[in-house]
Amino acid sequence: MMNSQKVTFQNHNMNWPMAALVLYPDNFDENLMYPVVISVHPFGSCKEQTSSAIYGKALAQAGYVVIAFDASFQGESGGVPRYKEDPSQRVEDISHAIDYAVTLPYVDSNRIAGLGVCGGGAYIINAALTEKRLKAVVGITPVNLGRLFREGFSEYNPLGVLGAMAEQRTKEARGEVLQVNELLPSSPEVATELGLTEPDVFEATDYYKTPRGQTEGGATKMVFSNAQRILSWDAFAFTETLLTQPVMTVIGKNIGAFGAYRDGQEVYGNATASKDRQLVELEDISHYDLYDKDEPVSLAMARILPFLEKHV
Repeated sequence: MMNSQKVTFQNHNMNWPMAALVLYPDNFDENLMYPVVISVHPFGSCKEQTSSAIYGKALAQAGYVVIAFDASFQGESGGVPRYKEDPSQRVEDISHAIDYAVTLPYVDSNRIAGLGVCGGGAYIINAALTEKRLKAVVGITPVNLGRLFREGFSEYNPLGVLGAMAEQRTKEARGEVLQVNELLPSSPEVATELGLTEPDVFEATDYYKTPRGQTEGGATKMVFSNAQRILSWDAFAFTETLLTQPVMTVIGKNIGAFGAYRDGQEVYGNATASKDRQLVELEDISHYDLYDKDEPVSLAMARILPFLEKHV
């Protein structure tokens, strides 16, 4: 059985608690020192899903202490309004998780790595631009949320969406209820009925809206009016100069609308200052296969573990 403990630590900047799972290696001994991996969940996800249950578990079994946390405004972490997605805060959350990790007597503060899935993969790479306590980072099917919002999520009309957000925020400031958007159909069957069969959309529904991945904390919702800053954010800006740490991106070659294949390639192409940049392309594997499917995850971990062992 996986050894884990639910903990909270403080987001001192915002004065609210962060909820996390700490996963321990088998035969864990608190008198020894361990490397640690900060594991970052996808957009619309939570700590109980792929960041801990899949990759956290695999990393703990390989000898790492893993901290998988809920983002601010999401899951069991603090912050209001609920369901807010704030890229800058998401990146800052990673530093607070590291602040917590370095207080643990069994964590080697010189051996800290980061790993993230989907949006979390882009967030951990962005964090590494300025958070040099991270010694290596891995983005699994990483998605640059800013790029995605400017393109597909806004139907290539970002200015129109910003105008709508501005109008809605004014209404809410005057007392109207928050507009909270559900991001996915309620089931794969409903997705089919609505014609939403694009692979990433359909597979997201299959993951988040069925027992395969559905959990109480993984609310696929977003406050519409508070998302303006996503559209002006770029996960990979300044990568070519500030990303000095070793970086790996793992992407499936079955391409979907969320653009992880393109984003993973971009990180690899731009990370010219990195001490070791690696691109792992997996044949016949899609974005959501890498969330929890046995063979894709095994293929990914077969490359991730030697990479982390080399650098952390």
